[in-house]
Amino acid sequence: MAAPPRARDPQSVLFACAMNSVRSPMAESLLQHMFPQGLYVKSAGARKGELDPFAVAVMDELGQDISAHKPQTFEELEDWEGLNFDLIITLSPEAHHKALELTRTLAADVEYWPTQDPTTIEGSRDQKLAAYREVCDQLLMRIRRRFAKVGAASG
Repeated sequence: MAAPPRARDPQSVLFACAMNSVRSPMAESLLQHMFPQGLYVKSAGARKGELDPFAVAVMDELGQDISAHKPQTFEELEDWEGLNFDLIITLSPEAHHKALELTRTLAADVEYWPTQDPTTIEGSRDQKLAAYREVCDQLLMRIRRRFAKVGAASG
């Protein structure tokens, strides 16, 4: 089944993961920096977590400051501003199920990008940072691939 044309060129994107503390804030920041004016980007979690200091450190290496990010759930985001997104990109199974439930009442497309949770990695600080960097790199590659054509026509 072909995706509706609207999904190919979304105006607003929501990234979602389990706790909105690592993967989705990273993805939100990466996409926002790629399209500072062109896209409305937010992130949310199926549950509420605490912002992860390793995520902040890895994004800081790219010159992106996510230290002010406040993890929020789908429900909190809906209460504050509504869930008016063209595209919801889910990064964890839990968030994917939640997003699919929401599409019963929302006209949003949902894409599932299975993304490893780096918080499960054991080891030294360097080993943990390496896992977070890997997740960040994977997200950046997927975002570049997915959004390469967005905004290209508008010069």
